[in-house]
Amino acid sequence: MDSRAKGGTHLAALVRMAIPLCKQAEREHPRKGPGRKPDHPDWLLAVLIMVTVLKRKKTKSAQFRWIHNHRKELQKMLNVTALPARSTYFDRYHRAHKLFVHAIELQGKKAIDEGVVAPQSIAVDQSLIAARGPKWHKSDRQKNRVPKRLRGVDRDSTWGYSKHDRWVQGYSFEVVVSATKASTVFPLLASVSTACAKETTTFEPKINHLPEASKNVLADCGYDSNKVAERIEWIDEHRRTGRRFLCPENPRGSKPKSKSAHKPPRNESHRRRQQRRKFYKSPRGRRLYARRSQTVEPFNEWFKSLFELEDRVWHRGLENNQTQLLAAIFAYQLLVRYNHRKGYENGQIRWIIDAL
Repeated sequence: MDSRAKGGTHLAALVRMAIPLCKQAEREHPRKGPGRKPDHPDWLLAVLIMVTVLKRKKTKSAQFRWIHNHRKELQKMLNVTALPARSTYFDRYHRAHKLFVHAIELQGKKAIDEGVVAPQSIAVDQSLIAARGPKWHKSDRQKNRVPKRLRGVDRDSTWGYSKHDRWVQGYSFEVVVSATKASTVFPLLASVSTACAKETTTFEPKINHLPEASKNVLADCGYDSNKVAERIEWIDEHRRTGRRFLCPENPRGSKPKSKSAHKPPRNESHRRRQQRRKFYKSPRGRRLYARRSQTVEPFNEWFKSLFELEDRVWHRGLENNQTQLLAAIFAYQLLVRYNHRKGYENGQIRWIIDAL
């Protein structure tokens, strides 16, 4: 069997796996607002976008051109009689990210049920990707001015800083991945924002959606927040969730922390913070926390490399990039599940996507 036949077989299998998840995401989170339902359902647009992202078509024009050239095969795979026109595809592309957020969560739950992943420990991280176009610096941004030399700048992009990426003008994606020892690293929840988005703000909505089986939540110091920690560890004032939040403290102010570390707690929130600090510094806490650097940080690099995102995002505009990045994370989940079903080694994921 030649590589094209293998690629077609892989793609058809991935599409079959994606359709029920996208349909369920649409049923559970239907579009709202006045007007009649669209001729093409949201799940159909999502699957088409996912396919073109798997094919690594980096512009909407290139994506639609590929869809048009393979429309007969796609109609058969999707069991539909017609595909959206170019104007429909372009118009609805930037809104598809809403469905992908829910589809990623559903697929994370399915991977847990299938035994692909063990979620007892999970890790969260945010990673930056540069925007397309020239740099738009602070003085011009404040005046909302784009000089001629900066024609083509992405006005939605913002500046953000991380220890790994340093200063970047662009966007950020945040993932919650499995970090249990000997388990497959698998994204369970995800979101996309601009580069300046604060970690505690982007992570907080995900807390209610963490897997029930998760007992340890690992994060870097950007997530250090009493509010976040207590939402993870406490149901109410007197009942614990059974989870632990392992996060190094983010230095605040100029006073040395060593002198205040053993002071009596000022209030209940301070007492709980001291307990978290003590567990994080314990031998068990350090062993658990080490899994973060072995899981979510490498995942970010694997993901960027697989979808050719090391240098910059594919599109201009926040919503366009939200759709593309979330579609890529959803596609990555499919690749891992498909790889698991076939009994391949993890290294075969790149081989599968390259053969599509």
